[in-house]
Amino acid sequence: MEETEAPMVVDPLAAFRMDGEVVIVTGAGSGLGRAFAECLARVGAKVMVLDRNAEAAASCARAITDAGGEAESHMVDVTQEMMVDAAFAAIMATHGRIDVLINNAGIAIRRPTVDLSLADWAKVVDVNLTGVFLCCRAAGRHMLQAGGGRIVNIASIMGLSGGGLYPNISYQSTKGAVVNLTRALAVEWARHGIRVNAIAPTWVRTEFTKPLFEQPQLVEQIERMTPMGRVAEVDDVVGSVLFLASRASALVTGHTLAVDGGFLAQ
Repeated sequence: MEETEAPMVVDPLAAFRMDGEVVIVTGAGSGLGRAFAECLARVGAKVMVLDRNAEAAASCARAITDAGGEAESHMVDVTQEMMVDAAFAAIMATHGRIDVLINNAGIAIRRPTVDLSLADWAKVVDVNLTGVFLCCRAAGRHMLQAGGGRIVNIASIMGLSGGGLYPNISYQSTKGAVVNLTRALAVEWARHGIRVNAIAPTWVRTEFTKPLFEQPQLVEQIERMTPMGRVAEVDDVVGSVLFLASRASALVTGHTLAVDGGFLAQ
């Protein structure tokens, strides 16, 4: 009887590896952005740490290289068109590729709508929406030439709900816009091999949310409203970005993945 070769067993974990890929993470000097950068470096990516705080960006890059990974820092304000385009061009000139963009940079100004100045509204729009657009556009230009790439935008459960626990109109509006920007770019670029997705985290315990977590009654209310009964830690969120940034999600595009303990399922 003729022997046949046994079928090759594919290691499913290999799809999460990103060895040698060039990944840009904005707002990576601290908080979730830093956690994303460190996570992606651990699966083999060369991480470009972008932040408007040069010292924080350099600190993150050093931590990655000290741990045996590859990283470099770039001081970039995502609201500045020329600075964004120059940084992406410099990365291309040095590395010859941009495989993944993680659009994490964001701010919040939590004030009642009637007290929110136009200047503060514009500040949040500039970072949370225009900054995402500028970075997507810059990455897209290079990815289109290369024939593919992956973009993960950081939205929020506030982009898929009206919130209600405290006034935050500019944040909620911009994160809702990020959700639809993600859909629109996914459709526009799908045939060009570029996948565009987003995650929508719940409240995550970071410096960004520290003022909220210093209010015990608010934390208790959030926990009551969350089916899983707890707020998120940074480690609860990084896996979702790794999934969408890697080839493990090869047929996923235009999707916003809620990481919220069931908050939006109600």
